Amino acid sequence: MGNHVSTFKVEAVKNCSVNDAMFEAAKLGIVEFVIELLRVTQPIIYRRREDRRDVFMIAIQHRQESIFNLLYGTHEAWKGRIINWKDKKGNSLLHVAGEKDPNFQHARISNSAFQMQRELQWFKEVERVVPEWCKECKNQEGKTPYEVFTESHKELVKEGAEWMKKTSESFTFVGALIVTILFAAAFTLPGGNDQNTGFPMFLRKRSFMIFIISDAVSFFAASTSVLMFLGILTSRSAQEDFLESLPRKLIIGLSTLFISIAAMMVSFSAALLITLQDQWWAIIPIIMMASIPVTLFVWLQFPLLVEIFVSTYAPRIFNRKMKPWL
Repeated sequence: MGNHVSTFKVEAVKNCSVNDAMFEAAKLGIVEFVIELLRVTQPIIYRRREDRRDVFMIAIQHRQESIFNLLYGTHEAWKGRIINWKDKKGNSLLHVAGEKDPNFQHARISNSAFQMQRELQWFKEVERVVPEWCKECKNQEGKTPYEVFTESHKELVKEGAEWMKKTSESFTFVGALIVTILFAAAFTLPGGNDQNTGFPMFLRKRSFMIFIISDAVSFFAASTSVLMFLGILTSRSAQEDFLESLPRKLIIGLSTLFISIAAMMVSFSAALLITLQDQWWAIIPIIMMASIPVTLFVWLQFPLLVEIFVSTYAPRIFNRKMKPWL
């Protein structure tokens, strides 16, 4: 698959003029071609299209981080000219970052909430690079970069908020159900209480302590999960929240829900050990079946947890430590 993509990209620039080839390579993210071209003809870095957009504006427009990262390894004098440039309509680099990714429907991101997070990451990164005056400057339409971003991502924010809230509703229901069951289980102990002392019949058994501890862990983890998902449901879901606030709540909610389900199965297994005593022929198969819900949850939801964790906390796609390449 990778070879087909590379071949397609090469064919896309094969019959272009030097300028057009460079712009097409920037659009498609063919970083090796752009580097070699700029090394051979360095002044071409200042070439513009008819709309007055250069290589780095095109890279930002099409979210090609490999091309944009070249800016970090560019000579400071050149970099100063590049980050202060405006296109034909008075758009700065930050205005371009505020535009919606034209290829977002084909991006390898599973849903609109993660796409919104990635768009914010791009905007914040470009905002860090450009000079202060760019943040409040207006284009020919009288819009600041932030206004361009807000207007162009209005629908994506709406779609992302809807996905977040639907997902949270489902997990809130599961978490609330677990809380209800475990609260009842804490007062319905295996074997009941000793009528003389009032203490649980199997208080001194190790399996009973496992039951109580796992029940408590599961209860508190499920309660935390429910609170996190309720936090998402009651959130205003502003565009800034998609950067870290909402993803963080989703990560905590999913993680604690997983802990709760796992601890609940441990509690269930411990209760079986107490109830069935030494009937291992029945205990072992039932405990094995108790692991099925945990396995299913991991299989179905763990990829989502990993994706949002990587998207939020993994090293950024931007290489700020790129060495000079010219």
